[in-house]
Amino acid sequence: MPELPEVEVSKMGISPHLLGETVQSVTVRTKKLRWDIPQELELLEGQVIRNISRRAKYLIVQTDIGSTIIHLGMSGSLRVLDADFAPGKHDHVDIKLTNGKVLRYNDPRRFGAWLWCEPNESHQVLSHLGPEPLTDEFNPEYISAKAKGKRVAVKQFIMDNKVVVGVGNIYASESLFSAKIHPLRATGTLLMSEWSCLVTEIKQVLTTAIAQGGTTLKDFSQADGKPGYFAQELKVYGRAGLPCVNCGCDIEELKIGQRNTFFCYKCQK
Repeated sequence: MPELPEVEVSKMGISPHLLGETVQSVTVRTKKLRWDIPQELELLEGQVIRNISRRAKYLIVQTDIGSTIIHLGMSGSLRVLDADFAPGKHDHVDIKLTNGKVLRYNDPRRFGAWLWCEPNESHQVLSHLGPEPLTDEFNPEYISAKAKGKRVAVKQFIMDNKVVVGVGNIYASESLFSAKIHPLRATGTLLMSEWSCLVTEIKQVLTTAIAQGGTTLKDFSQADGKPGYFAQELKVYGRAGLPCVNCGCDIEELKIGQRNTFFCYKCQK
């Protein structure tokens, strides 16, 4: 599943091709993904793309008459192609531009979403979201206050989008390993020094992933079609039974909140 770095890389990949360009037409080949695709997308014809931003795992394509909100779901990807490039089986939405390019959305599992938001309004999917992890708003004082008295496992806690957005399963495991914190630790037991370390590691792990193009997942490609390379540097995720890069003990695996979790029992306390 594409996580925050993959979505950020998608934004970075498509932005140079779309910003300031005019929409010539919109083609919707599938009426429903996770939700019905809004008819308002047809209104984009003739509109100039003013801005492309990201909030959590949502991409927001802004025009004067409204914004298209895109979620990649489990297997979605965006590509910028020549407009005459023939669509494939799982290519569900095209935004054709007057510059001869097309923004194409591919999603084999159809768990993604295309939504519409009127100007100066906020869509309900963006409400109740926590701070972005790479901003100053996400800091040890903030998260320790949120964690006070809670018994939930710390891995579940940092993956809660109401607490902080975008710390998905892969990066939660990696950040906890780097901070030497066991993923099952009760959230309320962490000391301020541990929160300070974990916040730092979350920011570092995500920043590194973005810089290197996102994690290589079988369902993800950058906008130019090249895979990310951060997966080559994963220290615990997907390495069950392999030696810990720090101590040599076998990496263990368990499920927390129905998600596969990887950790080192010796390094993480």
